[in-house]
Amino acid sequence: MLKLRIVSPEKVEYNGDVENVKVPGILGNFEILNNHAPIISALQDGMVEYTDGEGRHELKIHGGFVEVQKNAVSLCVELI
Repeated sequence: MLKLRIVSPEKVEYNGDVENVKVPGILGNFEILNNHAPIISALQDGMVEYTDGEGRHELKIHGGFVEVQKNAVSLCVELI
């Protein structure tokens, strides 16, 4: 399991356990799974998708950043 935290300038949009996260990187979409290598990447406009115990969710963003370290995924994004 991954710990996902999605923060926008207004509030914490999501904070919980997920199975996977797909993000719109500036060089293309990529998926983050359990035990992903550490990374920091800029994000472009697009959809963040994640799957938790309740199912699959989508969040439309207008850019931001993602950081992955030790199964913890942090997204700082601007929502559309």
